[in-house]
Amino acid sequence: MPTWSPTHAVFALYLSATRPDPVLDRLLRHWLVAGLLAVILFPALRGSSAWLGWWPMWLVAMPAGAWWALHRFRLPQGLRTAGSASRRRGRRQARRRIVAGAASRRPASPPDHALVG
Repeated sequence: MPTWSPTHAVFALYLSATRPDPVLDRLLRHWLVAGLLAVILFPALRGSSAWLGWWPMWLVAMPAGAWWALHRFRLPQGLRTAGSASRRRGRRQARRRIVAGAASRRPASPPDHALVG
């Protein structure tokens, strides 16, 4: 009997209808907005620290990534429809043409004994 057990990531497609935890969602949104305002209003927070590294990454990018992960990496509705409308459909893939006489244009390879020094 196998001991493999599927993780929650396996069921992500089936759980997509469920909403994330509202307390965590609110916390991450507030952290993102506060970090964005801090980076905009305080020029010192646009730099880096010896302890933490680049401040905008920790104040804006990480909260945004965590919030997006909380929502299971779904795209906003407007981006989902815009991406599918821009795809070209009905066009076939390009194929190589067979050129008549292409084999006769290749240079003849030297015999094997001519390569030996």
